[in-house]
Amino acid sequence: MSFSLISRPRRAATLLVIIILSLAALFASHAFAQQATAPATAPIPATKVDAADFAAASDEVLAQMSEITGLALRSPVKKSLRSKEQIRAHIIQEMNDDKDAAERYAGARSAEAFGLLPKGFDLDSFMIDLLTEQIAGLYDPKAHEFYVADWIHIEDQRMVMAHELTHALEDQHFQIEAWVKAARPNDDSELARESVLEGSAMVAMVEYLLQGSGRSLQDLPDIDPAMLIGDMAETPLLKKAPPFLKDALIFPYIDGLTFSATVLKPSGWEALSGIFTKPPASTQQILHPALYSSGKVPAPVSLPSVDKALGADWSKLEENVMGEFGWKEVLKQFLGEPRGKTLSAAWDGDRYAVYEEKPSKRLLLLTRERLASQALAERFFGQYSEALEKKHEKRSNLFRKPDFFSFDTPNGGVFLRCFENECLTLEGGNRALLLQLNKEMNWPPVPDQPKVLGKTAKEIAKRGRPYRSNELSLEKRRRNDSVSAAIRPAEARVD
Repeated sequence: MSFSLISRPRRAATLLVIIILSLAALFASHAFAQQATAPATAPIPATKVDAADFAAASDEVLAQMSEITGLALRSPVKKSLRSKEQIRAHIIQEMNDDKDAAERYAGARSAEAFGLLPKGFDLDSFMIDLLTEQIAGLYDPKAHEFYVADWIHIEDQRMVMAHELTHALEDQHFQIEAWVKAARPNDDSELARESVLEGSAMVAMVEYLLQGSGRSLQDLPDIDPAMLIGDMAETPLLKKAPPFLKDALIFPYIDGLTFSATVLKPSGWEALSGIFTKPPASTQQILHPALYSSGKVPAPVSLPSVDKALGADWSKLEENVMGEFGWKEVLKQFLGEPRGKTLSAAWDGDRYAVYEEKPSKRLLLLTRERLASQALAERFFGQYSEALEKKHEKRSNLFRKPDFFSFDTPNGGVFLRCFENECLTLEGGNRALLLQLNKEMNWPPVPDQPKVLGKTAKEIAKRGRPYRSNELSLEKRRRNDSVSAAIRPAEARVD
């Protein structure tokens, strides 16, 4: 998903100073050829920038970016220096314009439902503080105005200008705000378009950096994203951010750079208009540019309706698409990055919905994933069931079959059901709701869960641990009831 919860000013140079310093280290002297991991140099101490110097530098950089990208300047670009207080006020205004309070709340709760944000995390306040710390400059496509932070040294400003003025030129040719919003309501597709904008501006900024070196876009090496994120210690709030927020902020710049460089390399900047004419359909195409070139587009996935079954006490907060990037983040959260990256690459479409119970604020999460093959769906089943166990610490009545997995939590049942190359998950619901969903999708019957006898069931509920009812005969279970209570039932896992 574009992670609708990430409300940030569009075309904002978030993290750009960190990336600039890393790029400078990467492309300096022999590091270009060897991709050396030389540390970025420390930023020059901030001083108040002279407005006349800023205006002259921005005009010079704008002319250079027009020459690099081949995008002619069609009209003058307004430009100004902004203080930290002014940038903070602009961030708040942009957040309110892009999403209202209810939409931002829904996005934050959806991220919580997936386990990507801690419960009760104050996302609005954190993002305002984080972006105020991070934004070096921005281009406002509504006002057609370019801003740079007035505390950044003029030499670092030039790199920010190279990035932001590329946005200004693209806007004059492709109307970038409308182009990005045309992907709505598909959040994943919107993030893919954002990645084109940030990624192409990153490529242009790299070419600006390489001026006079005899190098060009065609000479760019494959870049390890880890080399471009700089020293997080220099950015205290980013260092504290949940991993998902860091990744969601960085993705359009770094993965967008890789995508844009790959597509533009064969024929140069002439190919840029083709990307705007035929935009990437998903973050999967950003992550795997060959899929963009081949034209592979996932078919839409739909969810069975549950609104009537849930009743008036429940309201839908959000329904959208996670995409490969979104699922990579979820799987990475619970299975680690290597497994998450490999498993998410099997993504072939999805849809999710998040509901909230009004009195209790309890959440219900429903997802449907399409995998590239039945074998990959089986692999997803095995590994995502593990992720669900890690996500929910308090579990009871664990039950597993080759295509069905469930357990109970204090906040409702958790179910994972797969058939052919698709999987369905339900968290916070109950078996009756799952059976209705299964029926609406015309899937085979859900396996029956073994019944547990009365006294044993009470002991299980008290201890919060399921009983291996499939492994003990009725006679043995009765004998166990009368023997010492020191015999503890083992956790059930029906294979």
